[in-house]
Amino acid sequence: MAIHTGRGFACINYPIGMNLGGDPSQALVHSTPDGKFMVALSAIDLGQGMKSVTRQIASETIGVPVEDVYVDTADSDTGPHDMGSFASRGTHRVGNAVIRAASEARQQMLEAAAEELEVNASDLDTDGLGNIHVKGAPTRSISVADTAIAAQFKQGRTLSGRGIFLIPPSEADPETGEMTPVSCFAHAALVIDLTVDDETGEVTVTQINSAYEVGRALNPKLVEQQLIGGAWMGVSHALYETTEPYYPVRDHGPEDFNTYLMPGPGEVVPHNIAVLERPAEDAPFGGKGPGEMCANPVLPAIANAVYNAVGVRVDALPITPEKVLRGIQALGGAKPQAVR
Repeated sequence: MAIHTGRGFACINYPIGMNLGGDPSQALVHSTPDGKFMVALSAIDLGQGMKSVTRQIASETIGVPVEDVYVDTADSDTGPHDMGSFASRGTHRVGNAVIRAASEARQQMLEAAAEELEVNASDLDTDGLGNIHVKGAPTRSISVADTAIAAQFKQGRTLSGRGIFLIPPSEADPETGEMTPVSCFAHAALVIDLTVDDETGEVTVTQINSAYEVGRALNPKLVEQQLIGGAWMGVSHALYETTEPYYPVRDHGPEDFNTYLMPGPGEVVPHNIAVLERPAEDAPFGGKGPGEMCANPVLPAIANAVYNAVGVRVDALPITPEKVLRGIQALGGAKPQAVR
């Protein structure tokens, strides 16, 4: 019996969204009478932080504090149309729609303020703190709240905006048939260190090192949390999740989702992350978002690390102890590869 160490590498070039009929997203923005702004979306936050990011995008575009912006994704029946939360499209597609809607709402807000200050709207700017002032004359100003009150109770004006983002259709090359179905890609490279017990077949991940190119990290803490959480979804898919017995005895099979085998907090290991920022030209403030890319490279990296540790190439997931032991048996014993 021996414990073998292995190291595996994988990289990924990941498309953002899917150009199915233009892959549209819509957003609606409107002001309440007290100068707060509501963003209505039909793309759902699945825990990836989309509501936080779109809130930041709307705040930055309108020019008001982030705490004065609320995002509502409560009801897709009454909200604006969206293709949905999938294919790592949330930050890019929905974020662009929010920028368009928020820009229109900002213009309405500036025009209402201009009427109160008796200046041209093009002469006004926001301070990001809840005030609108004349450029070069910061003391000549009006608050966003007073502007909203004036617009809705005096001027008969709504402070609102509509936005839609659509990917232009890609023409097929008449000679090669090649198309460009997406407008930008994200990238990642990942190294997995693990051990394999050649008596039990148990695989234990010991460390993850990764580098992700996500455009611009609009919310660095959210990006880090998504990368760590997503990586462990990948570990779970690679090593744990199956409705079949984990060992060749039916007693070890899960009976329901309460006993379905998944890694818990005790299995999480050190994960060193480098986030590389290369803002995308057509992305909201350059951000593409990590999306599914944070889980996908983990699977081949683990498979490569198991091969490096004991020489067993497993090509069906999950990589259970039974599959590892059968592979070692077929080889006549563990065959560690060169140290990486």
